[in-house]
Amino acid sequence: MESLMNSAEEQQPSSPPGNSWSKQEEINKNETPKCVGGFVLVHAGAGYHSESKAKEYKHVCKRACQRAVDRLKAGALAVEAVAAALVELEDSPFTNAGMGSNLNLSGEIECDASIMDGKSLHYGAVGAISGIKNPVLVANRLLSEAQKGKLSAGRIPPCFLVGRGAHDWALGHGIPLCPSEKMATKFSLSAYKRNKRKMELAEKMDTGHKHAKKRRQSSETENGSGCLDTVGAVVVDSEGNVAAAVSSGGLAMKHPGRVGQAAHYGCGCWAENASNNPYSTAVSTSGCGEHLIRTMLARECSAALQSEDAHKALLEAMQNKFISSPFLAGEDRVLGGVIVLRCCRCVESPPSQNIQGILVEFLWSHTTESMCVGYMSAQDSKAKTHISRLPPGTVPGQCLAIEGGVCRLMSVAE
Repeated sequence: MESLMNSAEEQQPSSPPGNSWSKQEEINKNETPKCVGGFVLVHAGAGYHSESKAKEYKHVCKRACQRAVDRLKAGALAVEAVAAALVELEDSPFTNAGMGSNLNLSGEIECDASIMDGKSLHYGAVGAISGIKNPVLVANRLLSEAQKGKLSAGRIPPCFLVGRGAHDWALGHGIPLCPSEKMATKFSLSAYKRNKRKMELAEKMDTGHKHAKKRRQSSETENGSGCLDTVGAVVVDSEGNVAAAVSSGGLAMKHPGRVGQAAHYGCGCWAENASNNPYSTAVSTSGCGEHLIRTMLARECSAALQSEDAHKALLEAMQNKFISSPFLAGEDRVLGGVIVLRCCRCVESPPSQNIQGILVEFLWSHTTESMCVGYMSAQDSKAKTHISRLPPGTVPGQCLAIEGGVCRLMSVAE
């Protein structure tokens, strides 16, 4: 007998046949189908991923997928699984999040992170936080504490904390601390020293800036240390709940206190269960934070995915709401990337009340040179990974790449 869940297919998804989709929450209102496992899609940043380190980037994506799937198999909801995936991504020295994050102008690490639960629509975020190994755990705790209701004397619980206040709140809620100096790696320290020397040289020489910029771009490409920004994940669980999360060390040599899109509402991530809409959606972004903030790209992509053709909708959203956005009219290159998934209840064709489940459509798109992604369903033996790259001869920030697939999560209704 064939497995009731098909593996994800690496192809550009097209609109499924009319009889294979149902935009109703249930076929039989007296039966609630329970699908097997769930699905996770992660990314290790939109930027530049060198061929020499491709194995490491893919490996961390595989580990993140496996961590999330393990939680889903244990019965965890989507928001718990997406947080687990982010912890794995933050712990890797090869990503610009948590351990090994970019250092700011003062030589310190300040991180941003956020998480959103599509079921409750609650959101938690931290910005410019130091001394925390896994910022996403603080964001997730903010979310869970907010779900408990008001504080004493009717105070509204916070959903977004920054700087010292975020650090102290984390300490008070049992989040493990980690000195910033221990979060820096040889790689991040050498990048900081190299960038600092180039900045000093550029400031001393009137014409030095343009030359330094060219040398920096060349050096980053050769050494595989291009600007990798936010890492993230999107998840759908066995009940059809979605969740999304992001985490970032921010731009290299950023000003202390700068908060990127990874902490901003509607910019870094978005998750929303279907209620009045036909589809549940989850989005996680990456790239130049300022570009993503000014376009609120996560929420824009989520709204676009309510269209019938997901591939076409994301393509148009990235082109019209991002690359050609009037809010970024003065930018020569608009740099960013997204991973998205949408899902709805589905039935077999011809329709049957015995076989029900969730149909998941997942996509990624980017305007940066490359983007590393990984994905896995609870029925897969291992995660699939891919480093997506812009077509040869195209200009980063002025064109985009888009790929994706379809996964069906099926079960026999009780």
